[in-house]
Amino acid sequence: MTDSADTRSGNVKSDRPLRICLLSYRGNPHCGGQGVYIRHLSHALCRLGHQVDVLAGQPYPVLNNGARLHRLPSLDLYNPEDLFRLPTLKELSNPINLLEWLGISTMGFSEPLTFGLRAYQRLRRHNGYDIVHDNQCLSYGIWAIARQIPTIATIHHPITVDRDLAIRAETALWKKFKHLRWYSFIGMQKRVVPALKRIITVSTHARDDICREFRIPANRFSVVPNGIDTTMFHPLPGIEREPYRLMVTNSSDIALKGLHILLRAVAHLAPAHPRLQLIVVGMPKEKSPIFALIRELGIGSRVHFTGRIPQDEYLRQYARAWAAVVPSLYEGFGLPAGEAMACGVPVISTTGGALPEVVGDAGILVPPGDHLPLAKAIAHLCDNSERAQTLCQTGYKRVMTHFTWEAAARKTVAAYHQTIHDYRRLSMSASARR
Repeated sequence: MTDSADTRSGNVKSDRPLRICLLSYRGNPHCGGQGVYIRHLSHALCRLGHQVDVLAGQPYPVLNNGARLHRLPSLDLYNPEDLFRLPTLKELSNPINLLEWLGISTMGFSEPLTFGLRAYQRLRRHNGYDIVHDNQCLSYGIWAIARQIPTIATIHHPITVDRDLAIRAETALWKKFKHLRWYSFIGMQKRVVPALKRIITVSTHARDDICREFRIPANRFSVVPNGIDTTMFHPLPGIEREPYRLMVTNSSDIALKGLHILLRAVAHLAPAHPRLQLIVVGMPKEKSPIFALIRELGIGSRVHFTGRIPQDEYLRQYARAWAAVVPSLYEGFGLPAGEAMACGVPVISTTGGALPEVVGDAGILVPPGDHLPLAKAIAHLCDNSERAQTLCQTGYKRVMTHFTWEAAARKTVAAYHQTIHDYRRLSMSASARR
């Protein structure tokens, strides 16, 4: 795309289509927030008339929405069908592949670093984009890209929170060290972030935490809440809610997600609520400590894991649930809460991170990390059908009013224009000094 005359004066026409490059080092469309974010944001940007290319690593996102996917293959060592395979000598003759393999072989997570380097190799030969939008890779390669093309990054929340909670949850010293090593990429991200002139994040709480952890002034942030895909998540008429049936969409082993807290709440309620059942959408890893905790608490007959299920079954699970529980210790945004409200399901959520910004007055909020207040909220909602019905309606209205992907895309485009303007202004100042 060629620049118009007013580009040379440092301004950008806000009404002309932009050529946008979205970067995502992982794009799994079935789990994890990166694939969801890239798929829906790219679709909404295309619907606004912009041209969108997505550069992504494995597992690749599913688009089919007007955006063009450009694959940046990696060694893909976390592929569950060939986990931690041994690369061939030909593969390791590529220095970036070698760097990826050495990092993962020494218990590190090198994908953000190596994806950023591959993206730089691709983009340094192509300067036709108006803006590059990095999705929390924050690699040294992104730093290099930002010197040549206007670049903005989304940071959903500071990964330092995940690291600190993971270390705190372990008792063995060697396991603490393992987490420190795996999260060692955070040092790179802390060095790269200050080089970016504008950052998108999804909530004011996330912005404040990132400001503190990465030492970035608040005026460099654009707060753009995520959207909820209301074509996929919506009320399903004709199915009755089942009293005392709870649903949680997080089966993760990660302490941050708080499933262990919810299990303790269920165990606390079990003697007085014999009909109480917990449906966990997904399945923990085979040797997950979650299974040991369920046995210890004696609630095996009350907890049911669905494994991976198709979208229509997902909706049926929401329709049958009396309440959806979000027990996370921290969320940078809180998609599970928003998706449940979009389905018209009453929500019980912690106040961890940005969850209160999503839930507002449309759910019951409790402190994170304590199973007793959570149990009290569950008992209250299970025994109060009128309150449950009110929350069904207020939650749905809140999503439709505040959390659509079109609104998110428009705010994102405004952040793009500010980034482009600042980049060109700084470039002109540098040229003048020379």
